[in-house]
This record gives sequence, structure tokens and C-alpha cells, in this order.
Amino acid sequence: MSLPLRFHLDDLSGEPTRALIARHLSGMHANSPSESVHAFDIDKLRQPGVTFWSAWYGEEIAGCGALKHLDAWRGELKSMRVADTFLGRGVGREMLEHLIAEARKRGMRSLWLETGSSAAFIPALRLYESAGFVRCGPFDGYTDDPFSVFMTREL
Repeated sequence: MSLPLRFHLDDLSGEPTRALIARHLSGMHANSPSESVHAFDIDKLRQPGVTFWSAWYGEEIAGCGALKHLDAWRGELKSMRVADTFLGRGVGREMLEHLIAEARKRGMRSLWLETGSSAAFIPALRLYESAGFVRCGPFDGYTDDPFSVFMTREL
């Protein structure tokens, strides 16, 4: 089931966006040891080379996601999160499709991501696999970690 979402380039200054990022970071720390949490906070999401979008359903924030440039041809997905009230309603898939389309517009040839390996991350892993992502080894400074799953997909 897909909702009519509006995607906005987001400067991360609004309270709904900040609350969703805080919820995302809290969830990451609840399901992985601190040294294995690679989620970006507000400051890292504002750094050069990272573009952040929020997804809205009416006046409610439904999700978010970011695209980080690794180099001219590769991008990394960061901070994908669906607001709790929108879980299971297709928001994650729409955000993923939006980020893939944006990466293509920027001329990227592949996307990469790191996500958790515990049971809490099974829905995310299934989403990424259904979109053509395959498991790979660590990339761009990551190291092997039993709490991380690394994935990539050609565009």
C-alpha cells in the first residue's frame, strides 16, 4: 500500500525532522552496540556531500533518507527511517525508490549501504534485497563487524 508522499530537500531545522532523526538514532543504539552504530546525527547529515530528504503525508512526517556521495560514481544510503505510525505502509520503499532515482540523476553508477544485522533490521534487509541490493564486504572505511551488513547495487 503506497501513500501519496511529498519529498522535500530538508535542512534538518524543523522539529518533526529532528524528532525523527532522534528516534532513528535511539533505535540504532537500542539494537546495536555504540561502536557498531554508523547512523548520522544532524551535524553529519548537514556535511558537504550529503543530501537529506524528508517524506510527508499531509502535514505529518512519514520518513526520511539521505544520499552521501562517496565519489563521482558511487553513493551511500544513510539515515533511512520510517516514522513509527507509518510502518508497513510502503513509505520505506517509496523513500528507497526516491533515493535511487536521485542517485541516477546525479550520474551515480552504484549505491552502497550499511545496516544492522540483528532481528530488528530484518524488515530493512528484506526491503533492500527486494530492490536488488546484494550483500558485500565493508566499503569506504567500514570494517568487518558482526553487527553490520553491507550491501550494494548497480544502477
